[in-house]
Amino acid sequence: MLNESLLDAPEALAEADRRALLRGAAEAGARVRTAARHATEAGVHDLKPDGRPRGILIAGPGAAAICVADLLGTLAGATSPVARLAPTGVAPAGGALRWELPGWTGSVDLLLIATPDGSEPGLSLLAEQAYRRGCTVVAVSPADSPLAEAVRDSHGLFVPMATAPYELDTPLAASSPGVLWALLTPLLALLDRTGIVAAPPDVVQKVADRLDLVAERCGPAVATYSNPAKTLAAELADALTLVWTEGVSAGPAGRRFAAALAELSGHPSLVAELPEALSAHSALLAGRLAAGADPDDFFRDRVEEPAALHARVVLLRDRPIGGLTAAPAARDLALSHDTPISELEPEPGDELETLAELIAVTDFAAVYLALASGT
Repeated sequence: MLNESLLDAPEALAEADRRALLRGAAEAGARVRTAARHATEAGVHDLKPDGRPRGILIAGPGAAAICVADLLGTLAGATSPVARLAPTGVAPAGGALRWELPGWTGSVDLLLIATPDGSEPGLSLLAEQAYRRGCTVVAVSPADSPLAEAVRDSHGLFVPMATAPYELDTPLAASSPGVLWALLTPLLALLDRTGIVAAPPDVVQKVADRLDLVAERCGPAVATYSNPAKTLAAELADALTLVWTEGVSAGPAGRRFAAALAELSGHPSLVAELPEALSAHSALLAGRLAAGADPDDFFRDRVEEPAALHARVVLLRDRPIGGLTAAPAARDLALSHDTPISELEPEPGDELETLAELIAVTDFAAVYLALASGT
């Protein structure tokens, strides 16, 4: 059950936030600036690449690495050479995970390692394997981690992850807002140097500024009625969230939102892109998950029986390609089955800015949902 009164009690929210998730969301802009400075100090902007890499492989554990790979692949475009290396192992624990390079990997390829831990033996072994193949290695992880030493021994480039003092004593959630931007920002700077992604320093600064603006709109001191993140969190309580995305940038933002809901609050969700979402989820909306699916619901004893789980659509929109949009059809489908719909659309800006805004607002929403539901 969602404790909605907690949403408008900033002090109570701070007390409930034992993982400093709200603080990480509020400091996302500052984290981008710190991470960009770390990349500069590590020499990323001084690199003189000899052409574009043939392939860019990304490795790392959990939701953070998945999201980083998804974002970089989207920003690189349809002909993106970016691919994620999925780990194998008998358990999700860092010590049990292993990564293997594809057989074709060689000196014209680039391996990126992104992890908020850095103690995974499998990643250190991967860096050594890449060195033997002649593949260039770049890693972002906490300073003084075993991975940092392994990358330096492999003559790779290591960028210290931008961390905050309050994060040193607590294991970081992979979907924590601070973790995403600390890992992503140095890799954006690197791929800008290689010509894969357009992310020069001035664009990165705009991203940080946009994140600051979202923090002002969605911070804990802002009341629910004028706070889009708190409003969204209250709307999603006790619902199966269907995240529908439209526009290139909205896709990875929606997948990031679903991952954050699952990890931070244990909240169920499904994600799909428009217009395919309309056919993929139409049967689901026509079933018992629709708000009007149970005609006897009015006569239930709501004290004795838990409320039925019903769907709610969250539509994340960016600029549709060619001006075509399936949003009207999405609204019609949802409302025809008595399914409520929430919509988020970023303010105008370049691709990185709009992507950052969608991620930031939904990150705040996932954190508020986790805190107010006692997760």
